[in-house]
Amino acid sequence: MTGIGDDEITAKERYEDPKPSRIPKKLKPFMWIFAVLAVCCLGATVSIVQLLSDQSNDEDGNANLAGCGTNVQIDPNADVPSIGDYSSEQIGNAAIIIYVGQDLDVPARGWIIAVATAMQESRLTNLGHLGDQNDHDSQGLFQQRPSSGWGTPEQITDPVYASTKFYEKLLTVDNWETLPLTVAAQRVQISAFPDAYAKHEPVATQIVNTLTGGGGRVSAVDSQMGTCTPSGELSASGWMIPTAGPVWSGFQTPERPTHNGVDIGADRGAPVVAASAGTVITSECNASLYGAPYSCNQDGSPEVAGCGWYVNIVHAGDYLTRYCHFGSAPLVKEGDVVQAGQLLGYVGSSGRSSGPHLHFETHLNADRSPAGAVDPVAFMNQMGAPLG
Repeated sequence: MTGIGDDEITAKERYEDPKPSRIPKKLKPFMWIFAVLAVCCLGATVSIVQLLSDQSNDEDGNANLAGCGTNVQIDPNADVPSIGDYSSEQIGNAAIIIYVGQDLDVPARGWIIAVATAMQESRLTNLGHLGDQNDHDSQGLFQQRPSSGWGTPEQITDPVYASTKFYEKLLTVDNWETLPLTVAAQRVQISAFPDAYAKHEPVATQIVNTLTGGGGRVSAVDSQMGTCTPSGELSASGWMIPTAGPVWSGFQTPERPTHNGVDIGADRGAPVVAASAGTVITSECNASLYGAPYSCNQDGSPEVAGCGWYVNIVHAGDYLTRYCHFGSAPLVKEGDVVQAGQLLGYVGSSGRSSGPHLHFETHLNADRSPAGAVDPVAFMNQMGAPLG
């Protein structure tokens, strides 16, 4: 039975919340791969819009995935492009970080964490001592401190050494691959601003995807390129499918132009999980019948308006996901910080629904309204967590 998704959330539609040294010649260089350079010009949100608009469709109406990495190791001595607000020199430093991760056989999730960390600490610039402006004795890409045991100033201003030390510490963190990026980075860096890393995750993912031909779309625990994330696993970019099942009804189809998400055909009681780490901004019942409140603790129907029991989550990059028609009250509340894969609730048929399923939406700019909605199939493909 094809369920009818939420078409008319109206009350709270919009979120109002608040050249560094290069690799020594003795290290063997490899061929550089550029698979998706067209995405790298205008920043994370613009690139996502472009990627979604450029997705081609297969015969089933699902967007094709744009590559899942290459096993050819990058050459950090090669010329590189600028990406977004980052110059070719800064992207060259990102290339060294990724190269070292590859050389150490660190899973691709680690490359994104490391690049995002260096974006926050130094804007991917190999900083020496800045005199009166220096933060203690912090130097280099990761602002590591000699006084904290990271190495000598000469060592920590060598991008290869600094990246190696970062990865060595990251690999000692339990379950680092599945932790929110900002948590994993903080356990390495012990920063005075522990939440600052999260905002860099989308562009760090873009950089890794550009320089590795889609490395952010492989499994978070996999260091081998070329195979996309298996269903139900976390991708290197930090995303996973919210529930298993076929896509029953698509995004803004000719038959349903106001259907601002997709309906995933999951069984009643199937678990629904957070698609990525983020903050819950809505967890409530939204249902009415002929203008009067309607209980979400029962099945709805096509005549009922609203999403039933539903959840909105805002993620790094101001992406927003929506999960509708739970069979009972969500297991999370407004203000909760959740991890990718954290249980939100269970598939049901509350609100405007003709049968059990999950209605799932993806939005840009934390915009809850239809104006912010983008095709979840294309969006999740780009994040390495293909639906269906």
